[in-house]
Amino acid sequence: MAALCHDRDMRAVTVSSSGDLPVSTIDDPVADLGEVVIDVVSAGVNRADLLQRRGNYPPPPGAPETLGLEVSGRISEVGARVSGWSVGDEVCALLAGGGYAERVAVPAAQVLPVPAGVLLADAAALPEVACTVVSNVIEAGGLRAGELLLVHGGSSGIGTHAIQLAHALGARVAVTARTAAKLDRCAGFGADILINYATDDFVEVITESGGADVILDIIGAKYLTQNISALRTGGRLVIIGMQGGTKAELSIAALMGKRASVIGTTLRSRPVDGDGGKAQIVTHTRTVTWPLIEAGKVLPVIDSVYDLDDAAAAHDRLDSGEAIGKVLLRVAAV
Repeated sequence: MAALCHDRDMRAVTVSSSGDLPVSTIDDPVADLGEVVIDVVSAGVNRADLLQRRGNYPPPPGAPETLGLEVSGRISEVGARVSGWSVGDEVCALLAGGGYAERVAVPAAQVLPVPAGVLLADAAALPEVACTVVSNVIEAGGLRAGELLLVHGGSSGIGTHAIQLAHALGARVAVTARTAAKLDRCAGFGADILINYATDDFVEVITESGGADVILDIIGAKYLTQNISALRTGGRLVIIGMQGGTKAELSIAALMGKRASVIGTTLRSRPVDGDGGKAQIVTHTRTVTWPLIEAGKVLPVIDSVYDLDDAAAAHDRLDSGEAIGKVLLRVAAV
């Protein structure tokens, strides 16, 4: 955990007892062993932030109580035993918390360079979605070229990124979304099969296409039975969200009959180091995704940008379900 320097302070969004999001003055972080401090330019807004605000997703032990799982900005301090980073470097970073603030301390192993061709302010839209997609679609799901990936919530931040990455890697992509306008945007990102979940049976559509090799699911319990039905033999269901509940009945016979796998994962609570840790995921993401971004094949998709003082409005936008891509907070001028 980052040490605190008590003779300095900074502005940060805090959560009041009533759930409001005032901007307050809190202690300024300093770089602990293996950490850097980033002067934040932009911060990403994620559904995990909404859950934490409501008291349903506490930060892991040692993480800041301040909301925010990703930022972009410039390194202003480098801690002991950190190599490869210097003061002034323009970076983005995956966090366990603390992003809705003027500065944040983060393990150096969770820091990424801003990809060539991406604006510093826009780079905050990348770390969480990029690391989530690589760790779940590529590592856990094992997606390969020529396979079919089904993405539930294709117009979300994770969805728009997953479409682009899978398409760039030679996979076919199917998506579910609520409106024709969202599906049109998904098609523009590279989706091949467009499913309006309000009017279409996604199982029927996917089955007619031969079944999904990998399903990236944010819904959870509500879709469990349907997802198993939509998998082809040897398919992999990767569950990363619980928007549709946490408990459901699973047909073991159906799972065994398809020789399928059900995988549940999280990112925030993983340790920094070790097998499957954040450092490993960040390194893999830099290897797989950053060259595609710099080649213009995968781009940050930004729905809207709000000032730090308007964090509540940013949450409302994300919670509305109308956003296409990422919602960001503007913390400082570039």
